[in-house]
Amino acid sequence: MHPHPSPLSSPATHPVPYLHRLLSAAAPAVSPGPRFAVEDYLVDTCGLTRAQALKASTKLSHLKSPTNPDAVLAFLAGLGLSSADVAALVARDPKFLCAGVERTLSPILAGLTGLGLSRSEIARVASLAPRSFRSRSVVSGLEYYLPLFSSSESLLRGLKKYKYFLSSDPERVVKPNIELLRECGLGTSDIAKLCLAVPWLLSAKPERVQVMLACVERLGVPRRSGMFRHALKAVESLSEEKLAAKVEYLRNTFRWSDAEVGIALRKAPLMLTKSNQTLQSKSEFLISEMGLEPAYLAHCPVMLCLSLEGRVKPRCYVIKFLKANGLLDRHWTYGTIVRVSEMVFVETFICPHKEAAPNLAEDYDAACRGEMPTNFRFTWTKNRL
Repeated sequence: MHPHPSPLSSPATHPVPYLHRLLSAAAPAVSPGPRFAVEDYLVDTCGLTRAQALKASTKLSHLKSPTNPDAVLAFLAGLGLSSADVAALVARDPKFLCAGVERTLSPILAGLTGLGLSRSEIARVASLAPRSFRSRSVVSGLEYYLPLFSSSESLLRGLKKYKYFLSSDPERVVKPNIELLRECGLGTSDIAKLCLAVPWLLSAKPERVQVMLACVERLGVPRRSGMFRHALKAVESLSEEKLAAKVEYLRNTFRWSDAEVGIALRKAPLMLTKSNQTLQSKSEFLISEMGLEPAYLAHCPVMLCLSLEGRVKPRCYVIKFLKANGLLDRHWTYGTIVRVSEMVFVETFICPHKEAAPNLAEDYDAACRGEMPTNFRFTWTKNRL
């Protein structure tokens, strides 16, 4: 008789699978941990709307736990950002939640603090330009820009208008543009003002800046004149075709010769930024109603850059009234009248006539608020003269 085969030696009960089955049967079932729900985290912890979270979650599909995002949120809270600020930042740049706090964000905080920025200013940089903030180059970038803008507050205003300049390469892009502007006679203060008005200029290709400079020169604005900076601001959003059309519109609307167009643009290039409707209204009022000569407006174009309803009309009506009733003690040009400050205008043309024209101040205030009737007339009392 053959001995009964041992269970351990039976082919049907080979040790490895047999033991595996025994262990599997003996061990309790272990279910995998719950999967990290990115979208719910963005809503419940970061404060995003469901629509924002759905969009942002596509960029965070690799996140497997809240550990790093929690650390980032703690860092932002330490900067003083409110829940609303954090939600806006994360919605704008979801990948900020993936930044390493110890490796990246904390060293950046230390570097910006070393530049003299306060914690609240650093928080604003993070809010305005989160993508740039999570790059260590932000420290060297701000180190370059702070002297250019002359103050952290000015820099933050520029950053609010155009956050992308902070990610531009200072050596390859920004410095060549700044050098081009310096060659045109612009000092540091003028460059700072221009960069606040047109912050994208810092990150534009130098070739584009050169085109703008040439365009301003063709308008007849000399490079080293005080109006050059304003002219650059005026043409920054105009193509060659739009600029030519605007110049032609000015010529026709104000009945100017070519020479007079050039004179006006050299004195007030910001006319180019005014809408055609606005320019038409000013022509109708100043030329047709007030009787000013086109040549006078060409030599005093500041009148075309100020608010028609809020400043030019009310002041012109005051002067017209005073002239008609013999209340002006000297000759004043309309150009001077619209240029002076509000305080000087009131002290010079309103206050001295309280007795002769008791309603003048009230009527002027109403006119400045846009409450002037079509047939507006200032009232006055002859027996007070």
